[in-house]
Amino acid sequence: MRRPRVSICRVMRATDLRESVWAAVEQAMVLAGWMDSIPRGANVALKPNLGWDLFLPGAVTSPWVVEGVIRTIRPHVGELFLVESDQVVVNVNKAFAQSGLDRVCRAYDVRWVNMTHLPLVEVEVPQPRALPKIAVPEILLRTVLVTIPVMKTHNKTTITGALKNQWGCLPMFRHQYHLVLDAALADINQVVRPQFAVMDATVALEGNSPKSGIPRIVDRVLASSDPVALDSVAAHLMGFAPSQIGHLRECAAVGLGHASLDEIEMLGDSAEPLSPPFIPARHNLVSKMELVLRRNARLRPWFFDTPLFRVCCAVTLLYYDVWYYVLGIGRRRRDAVLRSPYGAQWQLR
Repeated sequence: MRRPRVSICRVMRATDLRESVWAAVEQAMVLAGWMDSIPRGANVALKPNLGWDLFLPGAVTSPWVVEGVIRTIRPHVGELFLVESDQVVVNVNKAFAQSGLDRVCRAYDVRWVNMTHLPLVEVEVPQPRALPKIAVPEILLRTVLVTIPVMKTHNKTTITGALKNQWGCLPMFRHQYHLVLDAALADINQVVRPQFAVMDATVALEGNSPKSGIPRIVDRVLASSDPVALDSVAAHLMGFAPSQIGHLRECAAVGLGHASLDEIEMLGDSAEPLSPPFIPARHNLVSKMELVLRRNARLRPWFFDTPLFRVCCAVTLLYYDVWYYVLGIGRRRRDAVLRSPYGAQWQLR
C-alpha cells in the first residue's frame, strides 16, 4: 500500500501575503492529492477551529487559509458549508464574525451553519473506545467533511489539530467527556471522519492553549487525507513525540490513520522540527479546577449536573475577561500579530 502523504508548504513572504497564503494552501492540497479524496460534485462541510470568542490570532483558523481552501475546491464541488458548534463558554456566532470568516462566506457564497441548532442523529461507533453511540449534527452525515484546524498546543491533549478539531462536532455537553478525551476523539472521528485535512500553521498558538496561548508565526500550511499522519507530522514539527500523544495512539489503533513517522511520506518543505520547539501547554486555573471537580465522585454531580454549573461557566468567562482585558495579556498578544504582515486579514473586522 502507498504510504500516506503529508505535505508541508511554506508561505513565501511577498508583497501580497494573502495570495502567498492561497498559493501555499493550493500547493499543499495538490501535493497531498485532495482530488482523490473529495468526489466531484460533492457537497462539502468545511470545519474550521472557532473555539474562542475573545479574538486572538492563532486561537482560531485564519480567514486567508479558509479562503485558500475554498478557492482550490470551489470548481470541483457542489454546495459548500462552513460548520462549527457552540461551547458552554464560547458563542461561536461571535467567533465567526470576529475571525473574518463571515466576510469569506459572503464573498464565496458559502453557507454558515452553527451546528448547535441542527437536529442530531444517533450513530453507533464501529470500534468504540469510550462512547458506543454518538449523536452528531445531521449535516455531517450528508456532506464530505474537510477539516481546517490550527496548529496549537493543548493542555489536555498536548496538541490540537486535524483530529481534535472534530471535538466541535459533538453537542455542547461534550465537556462531560473530558476524562476520556483521548478515547472519545477516536470515537467521534470514526463517525465523522474527515476526508481531507488542511492545517493552518500560518499563525499558530503555543503555551497555555487552546485559548490563552501565545501566537507564533510559523508560515506553513500542512495537508493530508490521513488526519492521524497529519497530526503526527505537526506534533513532530512542534517538538513533540507523536508516540507520546494519547489520542494519536487511540485513533491509529482503530484504523483512522498512521501515527509512525516512518510510515509517512512527507512532501514539500523540510520536516525538521521548528526551532525553538513549541512551548507546551499547562493547565491554567480554569482547567485545573475542572479536572479536580470531575475526578471527585462526590463533588462532580453538584458542579456539573445542577444550576451551579452556570455559575462555574460565569466564573470561567470572568477569568478569561480579566486575562484578556483587565491584565491586558490577550490584547497585547493580539496586537502583536495585528502589527505583523498577517494582521491585514483581520484589520477589516
